[in-house]
Amino acid sequence: MQISVVGIDLAKEVFQLHGADEKGREIFNKKVSRAKLLHEVAKLPRCLIGMEACGGAHYWARTFRELGHEVRLVAPQFVKPYVKSNKTMHAMRKRFLKR
Repeated sequence: MQISVVGIDLAKEVFQLHGADEKGREIFNKKVSRAKLLHEVAKLPRCLIGMEACGGAHYWARTFRELGHEVRLVAPQFVKPYVKSNKTMHAMRKRFLKR
């Protein structure tokens, strides 16, 4: 299976990575420390990475683009409905696949 989309939930110390193929099937779902995030993303094949836009997201987006990934930042007002309705990164990933 080829990874086509990765959703990253940014936090202070531990980040959640969720990877999927082009059909939206989960390939991996893992927690990664801040110190290991860049290393983990560098190991991935070039893919689309989605993150909630915030101050830290812009830094990570620039860094991931330098590695050859396509990065899309989602405005917080568009992420909030997923959280309110108990949806997960899986639901956000489907949104990216539709574009």
